[in-house]
Amino acid sequence: MKESPEDRSTTSRPSRLYTGGERPFDPEDLVMASGHDVTPERVEQAKRLMEEKGAAAIERYLP
Repeated sequence: MKESPEDRSTTSRPSRLYTGGERPFDPEDLVMASGHDVTPERVEQAKRLMEEKGAAAIERYLP
């Protein structure tokens, strides 16, 4: 028996999936993506890494 459209789940998926550095991110996002707690020292390190590597800084941690 075929499912009708009404029988399907009503949850919607995003029309486009984003990965890595495709979207803007903050130094705090980079720290959290690396699995560390956000501290002033780590935020400063993340800022320097973002300036040096750009989007590649977060792509290291995200698919």
